[in-house]
Amino acid sequence: MRVGAIKETFPGEKRVALIPASASKLVKLGAEVVVETNLGSSIGVSDDDYQKSGAKVVSHDEALSSSDIFLRVRKPSVDEIARFKKGCLHVSFLDPFNERELVSTLAAQNISAISVEMIPRTTLAQKMDALSSQANLAGYVMVILAAERSNKIFPMLMTPAGTITPARAFIIGAGVAGLQAIATAKRLGARVEAFDTRPVVKEQVQSLGAKFIEIDLGETGQTKDGYAKALTPEQLEKQRQGMAKICSQSDVVITTAQLFGRKAPIVITKDMVAQMKAGSIIVDMAVESGGNVEGSKLNEEVITPNGVRIIGLGNLPSRVAVHASQMYSNNLANLIEHFWDKEQKTLKLNLDDEIIKECLITHQGQIINEQIKNLK
Repeated sequence: MRVGAIKETFPGEKRVALIPASASKLVKLGAEVVVETNLGSSIGVSDDDYQKSGAKVVSHDEALSSSDIFLRVRKPSVDEIARFKKGCLHVSFLDPFNERELVSTLAAQNISAISVEMIPRTTLAQKMDALSSQANLAGYVMVILAAERSNKIFPMLMTPAGTITPARAFIIGAGVAGLQAIATAKRLGARVEAFDTRPVVKEQVQSLGAKFIEIDLGETGQTKDGYAKALTPEQLEKQRQGMAKICSQSDVVITTAQLFGRKAPIVITKDMVAQMKAGSIIVDMAVESGGNVEGSKLNEEVITPNGVRIIGLGNLPSRVAVHASQMYSNNLANLIEHFWDKEQKTLKLNLDDEIIKECLITHQGQIINEQIKNLK
């Protein structure tokens, strides 16, 4: 069975879906691994490195059309789907809730497609959870961006010239990205506060040395996969009122509030931004799914009339592409290994398996994922 990977074509994407260490792992399972020429150039990995791992370096067209299992970071174009080997398995981020035409095209072309963001957040699937691995890195990158652009240092300093108080960072959302942002800001010496609609994460926030902000929103909770449930308009307004004072006192505000498969909620309004100090930094992680901050713009940095910088840069994991590729490649290799038949040296998708039920979107010419199939 041939496993292939090609270079990403999405503008600015530096991550790769398969690194040599993971290629070697797949070769040892009995797979034939092919990669496009210069696949690893964006992360400093040569074709020789892939060849030493046991992979074969081929042209773009050969990798695209001959692979039984096709690995990549970004979703394919319609043109590429027409060139895939019929019946192959395509594995990548697909955004299936918002890409109905793409999903329908994959089914029509008899392509099986795994959407890696749909892999469930269970103990068994943890090593395959690409959404979490990439969000972890995004949490780190957000704090580094804020620290680099801030006109203050993060740590407290006691010097003969006087004492410098620590910067104040406010992290909104304590999921995977938020927790990493908290940890990174604390390592840099900031005074960190955090808020999440899920009271269950309070202990995790405090274990990282941050103060957990409690705002009475009434009944809230999380989904079976650990995502925050959507708030009502009334709850969102209460949340904003509770956060406004903290934002006004903060040097850095980082927002990570996202609703899986849906537009991100606005948690920082223009009025809240207007109350913040000149020189303050806001990083909107959710800008690619609509944004948490009024006034944020995708792939732009906006400076407001009162001197607040709103950072809306997308594709944050790609800014640390070496480690993002390492983690993502490991996620995909672990996924393949889990469903690999070592005797037959082939991948066997058990449609009754809980992981496959969640993440396999199309198969044998049909949309088979229940969530996607039932979208209105």
